[in-house]
Amino acid sequence: MRKVLLPSLIIIAASLLVIRIFYLQIIDDSFKLKSENNAIKIKYDYPERGYIYDRYGKLLVANQASYDIMVIPREIKNIDTLEFCQLLNVTKEDFIKKIEKAKVYSPRLPSVFLAQLNKNEFAAFQEKIRKFEGFYFQKRSLRDYEVDYGANIFGFITQVNEKLVSKNPYYNSGDLIGMQGVEQSYEEVLRGIKGVKYIQKDKYNREIGSYKDGKYDTIAVQGEDINLTIDAELQKYGEELMINKRGGIVALEPKTGEILALVTAPSYDPGILVGRQRSKNYTLLYHDSIAKPLYDRGLLAEYPPGSPFKILTGLIGLQEQVINENTTFFCHHGFSYGRGRFMKCHNHPPNQQLHNGIYNSCNTYFAQTYMLTINKYNNPAYAVDIWSNHVKSFGLGQFMGYDLPTGKRGNIPTSKTYKKIYPNGGWRSTTIVSNSIGQGEVLMTPIQLANMMATIANQGHYYTPHIIKKIEGEKIDPKFTTKHETTIDKKYFPPIISGLFDVYNLGTASRLRVEGIDICGKTGTAENYAKINGKRTKLEDHSIFVAFAPKDNPKIAIAVMIENGGFGAAIAGPIASLMIEKYLRKKITRNDLEIRILNTSLNSRYAKLGGMAEASLIETTPKDSVMRAKMNKPVPKEVKITKVDTTQKN
Repeated sequence: MRKVLLPSLIIIAASLLVIRIFYLQIIDDSFKLKSENNAIKIKYDYPERGYIYDRYGKLLVANQASYDIMVIPREIKNIDTLEFCQLLNVTKEDFIKKIEKAKVYSPRLPSVFLAQLNKNEFAAFQEKIRKFEGFYFQKRSLRDYEVDYGANIFGFITQVNEKLVSKNPYYNSGDLIGMQGVEQSYEEVLRGIKGVKYIQKDKYNREIGSYKDGKYDTIAVQGEDINLTIDAELQKYGEELMINKRGGIVALEPKTGEILALVTAPSYDPGILVGRQRSKNYTLLYHDSIAKPLYDRGLLAEYPPGSPFKILTGLIGLQEQVINENTTFFCHHGFSYGRGRFMKCHNHPPNQQLHNGIYNSCNTYFAQTYMLTINKYNNPAYAVDIWSNHVKSFGLGQFMGYDLPTGKRGNIPTSKTYKKIYPNGGWRSTTIVSNSIGQGEVLMTPIQLANMMATIANQGHYYTPHIIKKIEGEKIDPKFTTKHETTIDKKYFPPIISGLFDVYNLGTASRLRVEGIDICGKTGTAENYAKINGKRTKLEDHSIFVAFAPKDNPKIAIAVMIENGGFGAAIAGPIASLMIEKYLRKKITRNDLEIRILNTSLNSRYAKLGGMAEASLIETTPKDSVMRAKMNKPVPKEVKITKVDTTQKN
């Protein structure tokens, strides 16, 4: 048996090897194709990217034809460099630099020499391309923006860098890729699939036809179209209201978590990042370290939430049963909570219960509630973690999981926070009482504030905010339809909502009512101190407002943050009311608020940040977007600003 086994194994192994060799050499031509690289030219057919629509089917982003001049360095022979440079309006120095860069990438493989020629530039060069051996055209598709707003939502298209080319085999030098916004988040959906053609060449390097009659060629597949959750008209209106202001607006649909508007200000016209001027324009935007038009304040800016945070303080107090609707605290312009420590409050009747504590925005009421919550437990560290877990159940203090590529956690302190700050211990409820009114160590982004209000509107649950509504031929991620429950019982939300409703009827937003729409809201004002060039400086307060409407069956939740905007009802509040009416009615009846906000400019306040002239600040409007009139002006010098502290007023 042993004598037979060994020869049998040898015969079987030899047979398998012969069969494999026969397959590779006779049947499978793929390795032969690779071995004939020197005689075969690979051409890519780039598909159109998928179109982008809003929630109602309005076209926002389409495509336009563009042409790249590609170069294969080793094939360049006896060209008139001067004529070439004049034709394409490049200097001889740039020509040499670009050729050297292409050689570094590969002498034999094509790379982009000059990107994104328009039709006229292409036509002029096409007539003489035969004179410039080693160069050829590559047709591509660039974005064609149908609107001049929403730049932070869309993102932009740019060339891949060498690092990405080395990591991802799909991309080659000169390929385009989506960066920021939905272009980055949904790159694989929008980009489509490149087509490939193998062209055979003769010994004189002339093209003689398709290799193997096109056996290995593939057809380009266009990218999938997508519908965003954005209401285009609401987005446009929000950007108009934010002209000459800085901050963010985020509007959500509470019952789905769909993002209705995502406004950051200042912004820019997305069209300026298309074509041969893209690099120059992007550089100007990038280096504006004062206005930061590329910085999405709705997703990235972390602010003390101020008085809107009192909503959570009240809910947690109810859940922990340290207060009820009838619990009363006495407030006389504030209260003393320790030796030499006094928390100020503004003028309102002294006896405060939950309902009027909300619409009067009483610091005393919610500070007392917070201290009772912490003091309920013998160990303040344990108590703070219980409080923190309640707050985090609203999606705060963490990345929210939305489908945009940028964001910040915000900050919800825990016992670990205070063990670091006070390594020797000794801290207690009075030490950290500023958390109660949205100050202290609490930080939130505008989208987190909006999600908090959506959760209140839903009476205890929320859906992860998202911007994708529909992908042609695909289903959206199920995580966006998963309900997230808070740690607060549903029964505690109605009294809070009642108080928020009377903010518009009896309280701090009574002048912002919109007839026929029941709005629940909350003002907030955070004092703002900063170090400017080493000097502690008092800046204008931040204006904050959160709301949802209608009170019953809410359809929109919104957060507005205006940097240096003053009292919450001064600028942020009117913007919230106008946005709500615009979404629910598609028209505006509070023309007085609209006129006032459209005519309000905060540039003089922002100029104080560095003693800069107002003219050096970047302003934006949908009709005169950032850099249109100022594209050739120098970017203002950076001013070093360090946050010192913020103290909430209302």
